[in-house]
Amino acid sequence: MAVDEIAVLGVGMHQWGKFPGKSFVDLGVHAAKEALGDSGVDWEEIEFISGANTVRNGYPGWVSASTFANALGFQGCQLASSYAACASGVTALSIARAQILSGICDVALVVGADQVAKGMFAPVPGDRPNDVDWLRFRLMGLSNPAYFGMFARRRMALYGDTQDDFAAVKVKNSNHGAQNPNARYAKSFTIDDVNASPVVADPLRLLEICSTSDGAAALVVSSLDYAKKKGVQDPVKISGISTVSPVYPNAIIDMPYFASDSWVAAGDSSHTFKNQIAQHAYKEAGITPNDLDFAEVYDLSSAYELDWYEHIGLCETGEARNMLHNGDTSLGGRIPVNPSGGLGAFGEAIPAQAIAQVCELTWQLRGDADGRQVENAKIGMSINYGMFGHGSSVIARR
Repeated sequence: MAVDEIAVLGVGMHQWGKFPGKSFVDLGVHAAKEALGDSGVDWEEIEFISGANTVRNGYPGWVSASTFANALGFQGCQLASSYAACASGVTALSIARAQILSGICDVALVVGADQVAKGMFAPVPGDRPNDVDWLRFRLMGLSNPAYFGMFARRRMALYGDTQDDFAAVKVKNSNHGAQNPNARYAKSFTIDDVNASPVVADPLRLLEICSTSDGAAALVVSSLDYAKKKGVQDPVKISGISTVSPVYPNAIIDMPYFASDSWVAAGDSSHTFKNQIAQHAYKEAGITPNDLDFAEVYDLSSAYELDWYEHIGLCETGEARNMLHNGDTSLGGRIPVNPSGGLGAFGEAIPAQAIAQVCELTWQLRGDADGRQVENAKIGMSINYGMFGHGSSVIARR
């Protein structure tokens, strides 16, 4: 089911961190201008903006495409704004791809930015008993770190993973992120550093859980014909996008909105939501996991990264820690994972993070990832998901 491809002409980011003197608009405009400059496309040439929304920045955050277009200077381009929790960035990219492949436009700008309060994410204020996110916090006490800790405990129970395995993921990614100028925590950590950090949600320690961050990322994407007109003969291409929803059995009460992962058939790990996300992307791109040269995965915690190795088909269920300790997923290994440093190095800036993953795919495939370059990278995958059943994956190639 290979689909038509689009070109990535430019990418841009604002460094992740905390920027109390700036708004999410400032961050997004910075990233957009970086992407435009990288692409060689003038703002006036952009025919469509696809904005990834933030729910924590007032009404302008809910109409992000218009907000960014206004800040850049309204020039009459078409707009669309979308929200899909942590999958918002790929949802926005998917809309831009549809506009391009349908012939409605030739070139589009995709932007996501966020500015968040210190501390863990909480529900948007107000009593909303019909909102499953509100219920997750209020009825179950499941803040995000508690949720991450439960997943880590699950791996320990099922596969014998240990706290040292989780710490080793953090060490690997910190070595990658130390070479990334856009990372919030561009620093290498040791196993001792990780184990000396306080426990947040047993068994996970502070350095094993991603922070909440301000940040922004942007892409300029186009038709392949438009890329050629701009003189780009061999652009990075988006070959597959997955925004699938889960499949849940009617006969099993599985609380799908409280748990973003589930088995369709009990004990069959090939049918979890995460697997479904990956398989759709592979199908669109016409590839298999064996074709990947590297991957950017959604390491909300260090334990989550090990889950992704298995769900995207890099190894069999329960074998992720062997890949890790063999060095397969480190730079220089068989298939580096999170050469950017991942969320452990960046933190969460919800509407921007899936776009940031595609920025990293692009830099790697161009050979522009100085200090963290995956050798001879030709095909890369990014993957994450948003709460409430939003799949999110991109496959790019050179």
